[in-house]
Amino acid sequence: MRTIIEFNKMKNRSLKVLMILTICFTALHSCNPDETQEVTTLNNLVLEDEFNINGAPDPLLWGFDIGDGSAQGIPGWGNNELQYYTDRTENVVVENGMLKITALQENFQGSGFTSARILTKGKFQKKFGRFEARMKLPWGQGLWPAFWMLGDDENGAVQWPERGEIDIMEYRGQLPTITNAAVHGPGYSGGEAITKSFDLVTDRFDTSFHVFGIEWGPDYINYYVDDVLFYQVTPADVTGEWVFNDREFYILINMAVGGSFVGSPNQATVFPQTMYIDYVRVYE
Repeated sequence: MRTIIEFNKMKNRSLKVLMILTICFTALHSCNPDETQEVTTLNNLVLEDEFNINGAPDPLLWGFDIGDGSAQGIPGWGNNELQYYTDRTENVVVENGMLKITALQENFQGSGFTSARILTKGKFQKKFGRFEARMKLPWGQGLWPAFWMLGDDENGAVQWPERGEIDIMEYRGQLPTITNAAVHGPGYSGGEAITKSFDLVTDRFDTSFHVFGIEWGPDYINYYVDDVLFYQVTPADVTGEWVFNDREFYILINMAVGGSFVGSPNQATVFPQTMYIDYVRVYE
């Protein structure tokens, strides 16, 4: 009798282990369109901005890029963009638990549009981790919001694209169900970037909030929208040097108007247009 009882206990334990393994295997592969993708668990929160204090973005975390790129030697910010970035509350403000970046059609400092671009350069920089933001995006031809990262330039000693760029979310306002992921580096930058798009299909990015993020390790960058892991980039995928192990990266959030990626606004594009950011979080 004892032997039968012990056998049954062992059998039950084996079945439980098998069930757990099956659940884990199914969970990994159900959100994993590419069989080679690696799913990581990064849950130690190291940065959180909930945008719960009205006014300007937290100056201890966020700075501003100002102008049309000419002062930086890259007119149109290198992309034929049409806007002038400002730090005015008309273009960037925290209100009611949201960061709001608003593009306006107005004559300002020689440009026909204004908007904002904020960044954590010199304030928060990190190598590896999970970086995510919950956002609702604008809609209309010629609008180009982005959530992205640049490698530290070491006080100008390392130029783009050698320092690397990770585009967590790039979006064409005229395509409200599609977001784009990309990496840029030496040999694969600009129009030759390594990229993939994600189609939401059953929803739109301009009508509800969605979470855009990456999980970044030494030999992979995983891209996801909400709970869907849709793309992985590894050193084997790039057509040049893998520059994503070399330095810390900082975060940028902006909304461009016009540019080579989206084209110019047309008569149907309504202004003002606002992108809403509910939070930004970083885990390791």
